[in-house]
Amino acid sequence: MYDVLIIGSGAAGLTLALSLPEDCKIAVLSKDVITEGSTVYAQGGISAVLDATDSVDSHITDTLNAGAGLCDEAAVRFTVENGASSIKWLLDAGVPFTREEHDTNRLHLTREGGHSHRRIAHAADASGAAIEHTLVGQVRQRSNITLLEHHIAVDLITARKLGHRSNRCIGAYALNRKAKRVQTLHARFTVLATGGASKVYLYTSNPDGASGDGIAMAWRAGCRVANMEFMQFHPTCLYHPHAKSSLITEAVRGEGGLLLLKDGSRFMPRFDPRAELAPRDIVARAIDHEMKRLGLDCVYLDISHKPRDFIISHFPNVYATCEKFGYDMSKEPVPVVPAAHYTCGGVMVDQNGHTDVDALYCIGEASYTGLHGANRMASNSLLECIVYGKSAAQDIISRLQEPALDLPIPNWDESRVTDSDERVVITHNWDEIRRFMWDYVGIVRTTKRLQRARNRMELLLHEIDEYYANFRVTSDLIELRNLALIAWLIIRSALDRPESRGLHYTLNFPKTNPKLDGIPTILDPITTYHTH
Repeated sequence: MYDVLIIGSGAAGLTLALSLPEDCKIAVLSKDVITEGSTVYAQGGISAVLDATDSVDSHITDTLNAGAGLCDEAAVRFTVENGASSIKWLLDAGVPFTREEHDTNRLHLTREGGHSHRRIAHAADASGAAIEHTLVGQVRQRSNITLLEHHIAVDLITARKLGHRSNRCIGAYALNRKAKRVQTLHARFTVLATGGASKVYLYTSNPDGASGDGIAMAWRAGCRVANMEFMQFHPTCLYHPHAKSSLITEAVRGEGGLLLLKDGSRFMPRFDPRAELAPRDIVARAIDHEMKRLGLDCVYLDISHKPRDFIISHFPNVYATCEKFGYDMSKEPVPVVPAAHYTCGGVMVDQNGHTDVDALYCIGEASYTGLHGANRMASNSLLECIVYGKSAAQDIISRLQEPALDLPIPNWDESRVTDSDERVVITHNWDEIRRFMWDYVGIVRTTKRLQRARNRMELLLHEIDEYYANFRVTSDLIELRNLALIAWLIIRSALDRPESRGLHYTLNFPKTNPKLDGIPTILDPITTYHTH
């Protein structure tokens, strides 16, 4: 038995693992190699109040404004107030944040959409990779932490599922992808740090593993979810048939990059006085509008008016990626399109990351803390990972002396299933879900499209459930099952919000309803459709 099972190996999960005592027996589960996840692809950085001209109240105000009346102000204040200490913790761990050229004692701070000050600490344009690799290095030095790479969680194990009256989480079943067998992982405390669900859309900036596994597992275990209709689309992914998940950081616009149409004219000033520095939902919707209005495949992002040395030093990875696909961003605009990027909703948690199920925690992008509201402000997400990773660790530490719930857990039963000879079912359903989510539940929505998507999704859920019950589990089947549930949760949440607000924009209700200020969309598995 483990003291703590952490499902997910990004910034949130690793922060929690490193914040627990070294005599605590910990397992960290990773779908692939430990460094493959959304954190490593984060470019921009991590926001915190680090400059004398900035203030906590200013950061809070900017976050509340971006969240369009749906942020939980207590969660915002808690996160922002722990910003500077989070940066210090990362610096102490060895994260190589970029320093000022003329004063290496000071961090170089950049600015991104929605922020009124420069407050983004970054490591060039590969901040997530710097944080992830540093934390992985620290974790590998801890003998009490077992890394279970190439393992994908199948489902949580709760006492209620085993016939007990309580609904305490006591571990999870996980598929060892290399051995192709399901293992039973018994744990006193289980933490979901599985990231977001952007893979539910046809175009996404996220890696393949972002299939909403933690949210789906938590729902099936009895947890409420909130605000799933608020899926953030990053405005600028490189448009190229082979440029998979090639995001062009928000900081390019923060440092003066302009969005252009094919004829070289700007369009953002027509949509918002902040132009290219408007929050992501406004920028993504503006690009979507111009593409549909003019029948364009893409728009263009131009920072070629800046010196070449400036561009290469500030954005070395973005520059190299563009060059790889035939574009020199120091000489020409590069083609960009919006892509699904961040899941603002998730599993409902308190300030310690605790869910509705005892001994089950959720942190990072899979969770709903109330920080992001109707729209995530740039670079608040990595901060949330660190802050809630540490607060969840402190809560677990306070409970380590509690007696464990000692229930016998049956091994995974495969006696009545067979290997599937119809893999086309999985690939077809996977493609169908992602395509109609893009077409019907994307940047701009309508009630009729949402209803069509819901009806088709409920049929697919039953088909996938039947398939799941009869065939041996594989990674693709596990992800498809989770993705289908996530799609239904997004659709249902979108139908439950009869207004346009932040990332949720519907032509049937184009205005914001002030009566819904501060009211999240909450779905409860006890009273609404669920798969089992």
